[in-house]
Amino acid sequence: MALFSIDGVEFNIPLVALKRESAVLDKYATRTEGGDLQREIIGVYYNYTLTFPGLNLNRAEYDRLWKKVTEPVEFHDFVVPSSDGTFSFRGYITTSGDELKRSHNGKHYWGGLSIKLIAKAPARLPGEV
Repeated sequence: MALFSIDGVEFNIPLVALKRESAVLDKYATRTEGGDLQREIIGVYYNYTLTFPGLNLNRAEYDRLWKKVTEPVEFHDFVVPSSDGTFSFRGYITTSGDELKRSHNGKHYWGGLSIKLIAKAPARLPGEV
């Protein structure tokens, strides 16, 4: 079983790093004239950054991943590791980038791909414990 998938597609490329972040988003947040903050929380969103190795990869598999993460679609379905197995969510890829690592005999080898996944909906809602 792969460590991650995008739209049900698994890739045979190891991860160097997988970073998760939580973002608390507000419907509104405003300060009163007295300086007190009033806010209404929409929910907590789980966002991820995946980083892949630099070299010694299957070029065709790497290119397949690059094409997938640069598809011009609104949303993807992601599966990433969690403490209890996996976490599935719908979201989008806000940025993806890599760098040219080597050129040899007219072939170019890219690596160090990093992608940022942003959740479409909250993973946790107000009032959940």
